Amino acid sequence: MSTISRDEVARVAALARIDLRPDEVTRLAGELDVIVESVARVSEVATADVPATSHPLPLTNVFRDDVPEPALPVQDVLAGAPQQENGRFAVPQILGEE
Repeated sequence: MSTISRDEVARVAALARIDLRPDEVTRLAGELDVIVESVARVSEVATADVPATSHPLPLTNVFRDDVPEPALPVQDVLAGAPQQENGRFAVPQILGEE
């Protein structure tokens, strides 16, 4: 039995502003069903005496210290930009908003 319907996939795609063809909606509904079933199977095996983990090995922070440094000059930053306007990157409008 399908747990993810085509309508649900289409609705989420619309909310995310993703334009899907009907064949893509059908394919994704099936793929999401497989994912939901896999999670359900893992949930069946998980027991209270096994602690939840996000990674099998302990992780440590490998980032360097956050040390402020002088910013790059605006001219250097914009040197590789395809378009610039008033010292800023110029990009095409994507949401149709003003």
